[in-house]
Amino acid sequence: MRLLSLLAGAGLVLVAGCVPAPSTPPPAPARRPVPVPAPPPPPASKPTLRADWRDWPLTPGDWRYRAGSATYGAAGGAPLATFRCDLTTRRVTLARTGSAPASLTLRTTSAVRAVPATPDPSAPGMLAMAFAANDSFLDALGFSRGRFVIEGGGMPVLVIPAWPEILRVVEDCRK
Repeated sequence: MRLLSLLAGAGLVLVAGCVPAPSTPPPAPARRPVPVPAPPPPPASKPTLRADWRDWPLTPGDWRYRAGSATYGAAGGAPLATFRCDLTTRRVTLARTGSAPASLTLRTTSAVRAVPATPDPSAPGMLAMAFAANDSFLDALGFSRGRFVIEGGGMPVLVIPAWPEILRVVEDCRK
């Protein structure tokens, strides 16, 4: 009887293996979405600037004062900006790196001014903006809360700290 049960079980297994294949095709494999590459990060040389200029990072450098002038830039490098007093004309010149004439915008916490800038004959590679020594905008630059900005002309933005060296030059010219 056992043998009969085993043969019957084996026969069922053989019969089950003879079932015809289903007439519907198997489902298509699921498509995987194609990954979209992330946008490239902004270039390291040009930081992303927030909407409020007072939050922009300072341009690296320090002010250095010498009687009648102050320069801003990295130690050992060419200056990025200068303040100079011409005692004979009682004019203060603010110069920044650049060579093509442009209208530059100066921003302080209390004032904004568009100023024409022309190549500086006494400093090749710099653009000069001249102010009368008694121009109150010079005080706005020196007393700006922490920084002021020079921008425009397609040149890199300079975010410069408003340190006492600026007002020392202005005072040299007002004496």
